[in-house]
Amino acid sequence: MPSVNTVSGALDTAELGFTLMHEHILVQSPGLKENLPVMDRQTEIDKATLKLNDVMSRGVKTFVDLTPADWRDIPFVKEVVARSGMQVIVATGIYWEVPPYFRTLGQRTAEQIADLFVRDITDGIIDTGVRAGIIKCATDETGVTADVERILRASAKAHRATGVPISTHTHAASKVGLKQQDIFESEGVDLTRTVIGHSGDSDDLDYLTTLIKRGSYIGMDRFGLDQFLPQDKRVSTIAKLCEMGYAEKMVLSHDASCYFDWAPEQLIPLVVPNWHFNYISDVVIPDLKNAGVTEDQIDTMTVDNPRRIFERQGGY
Repeated sequence: MPSVNTVSGALDTAELGFTLMHEHILVQSPGLKENLPVMDRQTEIDKATLKLNDVMSRGVKTFVDLTPADWRDIPFVKEVVARSGMQVIVATGIYWEVPPYFRTLGQRTAEQIADLFVRDITDGIIDTGVRAGIIKCATDETGVTADVERILRASAKAHRATGVPISTHTHAASKVGLKQQDIFESEGVDLTRTVIGHSGDSDDLDYLTTLIKRGSYIGMDRFGLDQFLPQDKRVSTIAKLCEMGYAEKMVLSHDASCYFDWAPEQLIPLVVPNWHFNYISDVVIPDLKNAGVTEDQIDTMTVDNPRRIFERQGGY
């Protein structure tokens, strides 16, 4: 049977179960933990363990941590996984705010960057013994700059070398997912092995169905972030797409994090009270059913599609 790299080792894809496809265990600004005492590490590991145990009690078995290489902390993630027992898949890749090392001035080629991503997948991340199981790349409102394009092309090349899937961050309002698809296709990527993330921030059915018809899965993966699109519109959009026969091309998630240093911890529940790992299980799934989405369609989006995404591995 096909297997996928997880923090705990290779896992048969048949064992993935209910999978949240776009989450984070820790999002911390690069360089802080090495240089400034901004986080009580053990306290945050304790909190993260409780959060994963909580979502596991709701039937979630697997958690895809799409934190890119420039933001991640694999030793932190390893300890949380060891204590919680959650099946966690981690990513390689670079965020859209491209670090200076990878910018044009540095003259690193897409091929050189791809080699770093491949090493994360095949050899492991630094000395942690953890191998990445997915590639994360990102394009935001600023669009496909020269630096972002280099990372997208590096991601495509690493994907073709290893066969692991690509999952993206996008700015749905500017429809940059289409530009990502263009670049991936130009690099020879089979779009059925890609997830265009944050597509759920849009209720533009023409845009969403275009992404799907070109082959990609779409990430309806920011539940709880109502400032991008309110909950009722997210639910109704998924219901309409299911009615159109597209349940087999969507995955669900929150894009939430156990630890997130972009805002004070006490402020987050005040501004985005529904942005947490339990929201899909507790609220979204009942709302989807009320909107006419069937149990089978929910299982397709939460169990079958993640399994299909990860079981189609291998180079070209």
